[in-house]
Amino acid sequence: MTPPDATSWREAEEEYTDEVIGTNTLPELFEQSFERYSDTDAHMYKGGIYPRSITPGILPEPEPGSYHSLTYDRLSDIVRNLAAGFRELGVESNERVGIFSNTRMEWAQCDLALLASGAVVTTVYTESSPKQIKYLLNDPGAMGVVVENEYLLDRIIKVEDDLSLEFVVVLDELNKYDDVDQIHSLADVYEMGEANFDEDEYQSWIDDRSTHDLASLIYTSGTTGKPKGVKLTHYNFRANINQLRKRSGPRPDKADSVPEIDEGSRSISFLPLAHVFERTVGSFFMLASGATIGYAEAPDTVSEDIRKIKPAGGASVPRVYERIFDEMRDQAQGSDLKERIFEWAVEVAREAGRTDNPGFGLKVKHGIANQLVYKQVKDQLGGNVEYLVSGGGSLDKGLAQLFNGMNVPIYEGYGLTEAAPVVTSMPPENLKAGTLGTPMPDIETDIDESQVSQDQFEDAEGTVGELLIKGPNVTEGYWEKPGKTEEVFTTEGWFRTGDIVEQLPDGYLKYHDRLKNLIVLDTGKNVAPEPIESEFSTSSRIEQIMVMGDNEKFISALIVPNFNAIGRWANNRNVDLPGTKAEICEEERVREWINEDIQLVNRNLEKHETIKQFELVAQEWTPENDMLTPSLKKKRRNIRSEFEEKYDRIYSGEAEPAAADD
Repeated sequence: MTPPDATSWREAEEEYTDEVIGTNTLPELFEQSFERYSDTDAHMYKGGIYPRSITPGILPEPEPGSYHSLTYDRLSDIVRNLAAGFRELGVESNERVGIFSNTRMEWAQCDLALLASGAVVTTVYTESSPKQIKYLLNDPGAMGVVVENEYLLDRIIKVEDDLSLEFVVVLDELNKYDDVDQIHSLADVYEMGEANFDEDEYQSWIDDRSTHDLASLIYTSGTTGKPKGVKLTHYNFRANINQLRKRSGPRPDKADSVPEIDEGSRSISFLPLAHVFERTVGSFFMLASGATIGYAEAPDTVSEDIRKIKPAGGASVPRVYERIFDEMRDQAQGSDLKERIFEWAVEVAREAGRTDNPGFGLKVKHGIANQLVYKQVKDQLGGNVEYLVSGGGSLDKGLAQLFNGMNVPIYEGYGLTEAAPVVTSMPPENLKAGTLGTPMPDIETDIDESQVSQDQFEDAEGTVGELLIKGPNVTEGYWEKPGKTEEVFTTEGWFRTGDIVEQLPDGYLKYHDRLKNLIVLDTGKNVAPEPIESEFSTSSRIEQIMVMGDNEKFISALIVPNFNAIGRWANNRNVDLPGTKAEICEEERVREWINEDIQLVNRNLEKHETIKQFELVAQEWTPENDMLTPSLKKKRRNIRSEFEEKYDRIYSGEAEPAAADD
């Protein structure tokens, strides 16, 4: 297929406008959506998983495991009554209110209601410790907080004496806190609002807000230092919704085969709504467009829930797509024939994903592979998937080509909290695996080449340096941190992203790494760890990897092996394994097996980038143990600290070198 003319779609999206694109506030936008799409399904929620306080009295409780839908008209009733209820609790314009919950329908409903009431929504990740909760509620001066359940409420109670909360609202039913005056169930808030709702008063709250008023404070994940509260206005969010609509909406110039998001489009939501990526792309933009959002029970149940929701698409982070591939490969286990067919189909998909104009032979092979493998993969994703969106990190090029070749295209993009968040995305007219797509409409970009050693990127196709951005979606700065704000803006008003990218001749951007993550060897050579780590994304033997070596003589890695794969390998070869994961990590035959994958990757790296030594660790890195952020980025400092003994073993010369293949 010949790629479409770049000039035509770029001009078309710049010029495109419709009833969704505008300059009003978020509550005004959603009021228009409620009216425009009144009979369309807005939310889908699953039964039997939460003791919801709003079911069955306010909304029907679905049968356990099944989904029920509510329309935009019904969503409007819920938002309006909740907004009035929050006002009854004392919320006024510009008051900060936190949301401390996993992603679920009620999170989004409270978000919309608080914005309509005039509040500024601030978010708290569910992995937060009591100490972190104290900071994330005290720093913005939150006067109230919405909490998912009594389990999370207990963490609030541990630090309540240090907080200035006037109320707590709990999404689920109350038991042990049922008689506490300041603690209310969500159903209580709804009923208060329903009893006191006044149309004119409600409209006055919305009219009182300006597009340049603060809508939300979203705290950075804090990979280094304390999280900073990013100030995002209604204008910032509104601008990003406009940009997404211009690129992904129903433009008349699009061919029928190009996916678009419009009224009735169905998506799945499971990433943290506390993170700006899911909140803007998976909630705000979808509701502005009249789409239907189905909420997964949890990230661990996505494979089950996606088959029930049957979405056309959804947004996720690279780590999730790596796990989807791992699940596909695991399902192909069982016989040598099944495994050979799967691996053959994978290679065909990769070849198809790399090729713009496939020949007759590849088309035939692809058709056979589609019948044997790809259709089953698509069925596992609900049967209706037209696209997937990847953000929040760098997706391996080979993995992107693989999914594209299986007729499940992944649209990569790039964003950051400070840009509300989308800066670039893949134009659906012209996928280019291994890139971040092109800047969104109305976003300016520049490259600061002075921030990197150009010798490191002498083979690059384009200009390499720190990405600088300007646009209506970019924050004005950090909450009560003028010094930090000044640091991230140039004198010309460019926002410094801190990310090293390559601007290709055709305008697409290619990600290299975080500027702060660059490893500088004691030889002076610079190494970007993320591209190396991405090379292992489809490894069946390596679950997680972190590349290290700053101020050292060589590159090394900490590795969490795939213990399930190790078990299968050991059974197939009659290898007796020790009883614990820690002991397995010291087993020499296991290390040799892992090293085979390391050497495969090393073949494609420059000499100074190759992994010379590695250590296996038994503990998986998760947000719960504070080694990943809630958006699944590595907290490198924490990982290094946790496994300091392993690090010292590598660089003291005690570790065995990773033997190179002959």
